[in-house]
Amino acid sequence: MTLDELNQSPPHAFIAALGGLFEHSPWVAERVAALRPFASIDALHAAMCEAVATAGEGPQMALIRAHPQLAGKAAIRGELTESSTNEQRGAGLDQCSPEEFAEITRLNAEYDTRFGFPFILAVKGHTRASILANMRARINHERDAEIAEALKQIERIARFRLEALLS
Repeated sequence: MTLDELNQSPPHAFIAALGGLFEHSPWVAERVAALRPFASIDALHAAMCEAVATAGEGPQMALIRAHPQLAGKAAIRGELTESSTNEQRGAGLDQCSPEEFAEITRLNAEYDTRFGFPFILAVKGHTRASILANMRARINHERDAEIAEALKQIERIARFRLEALLS
């Protein structure tokens, strides 16, 4: 698919094509469909990020909570979206040693207990070691800082997915 095709598609097709960029949150694509045409991928991504930024705390927290834990139960059960599965596999999370898996599981639980939402990291370009380092460092942040970081990581994930879709 090209950006021109996306710009010219009916609203329902636009939303269907972009509905998964922000995990289980097609409302983001719905909010920008009427703003077409977009001159570039950058403009489309910026509009979608602005839709999230102006959505308010309720929709933002729902978006954050829609993300799966890294190497969590959903991954083990094969319940991740295709994008999440590929992203986690690309970072080697499907090849964790028992020790790495145990630490990720522990950190996921601690993080979720502390913040009330899953740890989110755009894992493209990361290794298991760098993911673990991020988890260890971020668990000590303040909640507001982690909400902002989670939204920033979600924007990065959406950008990678958008580029893959329109490549």
